[in-house]
Amino acid sequence: MHPVNIQRRNSLGMDKFDEDRVKVPFGTKHLDAAVCVPASVNGVDTAVLLTHGAGGDMNFRHLVSLAHALASSGIICVRFTCKGLNLVYRVKAYRAVWDYVKSLERFTVKHILLGGRSLGSRAAAALARQLRAETEDAVQGLICLSFPLHPPGQTHSHQQRSEDLRVLPEQMPVLFVSGTEDNMCDRVLFDGVVNEMKAQIDVFWLKGGSHGLTVKGRSEDSVLDEVNAQIITWITKHRLSNFM
Repeated sequence: MHPVNIQRRNSLGMDKFDEDRVKVPFGTKHLDAAVCVPASVNGVDTAVLLTHGAGGDMNFRHLVSLAHALASSGIICVRFTCKGLNLVYRVKAYRAVWDYVKSLERFTVKHILLGGRSLGSRAAAALARQLRAETEDAVQGLICLSFPLHPPGQTHSHQQRSEDLRVLPEQMPVLFVSGTEDNMCDRVLFDGVVNEMKAQIDVFWLKGGSHGLTVKGRSEDSVLDEVNAQIITWITKHRLSNFM
């Protein structure tokens, strides 16, 4: 690994964390990944895994911002790139990253949450379902950023796309972060899916937010700070109530 010490200034002062670029074994290939680690690793036992949507890669600004915010809050964040658009392939890649994190010897990772943006959140949900079927405590939470319930204007596909969500167990905490103007998440249909789910669900609607979680008239930084704060507050709540 190649550690890079990063300093990021925010309204609270200067945060420090290390970001290591790694190659995660994936069959005969490797996945590019970044491991973002709190400056002090004492007591660090929680990791969040993140991946991107159909376009872009692990350097998508929203993922980088969230990774740095998580590490500044004492949580390991591993984000990775998987260019494949096939969901089954994406889930296999995600599983490889999960295996990699479980094998890390530098930390004692006891709690892992899966997350992703758009297509990445579908892959995270599918893997969460798969892992919980194998081991009840394999995954402690799921974070879905702009879950793509359907393609724009094609709401008929929402049942198929939400299948993994609807069968998640009742012990699974799930956070949805979506924009109120997301053209891939009809709110009425989404509310119907949530009502059918057994999991412990929290939803944060970003007012005026698009599928890309951008808001007209607001700076990108202000939106990112708001979204990151919501996610960290949610994780902290569940760490205190469920992870002990």
